Amino acid sequence: MQRVILVYGSIAGAILAAVMFATLPLMHHISLKSSEIIGYTTMVVAFLMVFFGVRAYRDGAGGGAIGFGRALGIGLLIALLGSVFYVAAWEVIYHLFMPDFFDGYMEAVLREARAHGASEAQLAEQARQMAEFKEMYKNPLVNIAFTLLEPLPVGVVMSVVSAGILRRRART
Repeated sequence: MQRVILVYGSIAGAILAAVMFATLPLMHHISLKSSEIIGYTTMVVAFLMVFFGVRAYRDGAGGGAIGFGRALGIGLLIALLGSVFYVAAWEVIYHLFMPDFFDGYMEAVLREARAHGASEAQLAEQARQMAEFKEMYKNPLVNIAFTLLEPLPVGVVMSVVSAGILRRRART
């Protein structure tokens, strides 16, 4: 089981990290929406490794059978490992390549809000909230926790779906 988790979790994490590094040169040239679409599409593709990992365990060590609980557990561990790679990649990018990330992010969010008709009071409030968040984000534990919350829900959904699809009772 550990081997399956390590192999498939590492593949998922490598996909997440590779795309994050590959899109680094484009960060200032694509919109927030496009960035989100690329990011979450990559997460879904990477977390297909959950399905393949659970299936590999079922067909190998499981002798063709696996219960929902065990499949879910294996899937969640694969997703967690992939998410750890994601966080590690972001920490490297954030600290080495984009230490001014929040300034650009705040500017883009406020520009988008202004384009959607936000009032000056709403813009000021949003800027205040984002400045507070920027201050919180300086704490490494908060930074890591918020970054982990990006891919992990996608991994959890993929784990539940995979466990549901791949569960199979032992033949008696």
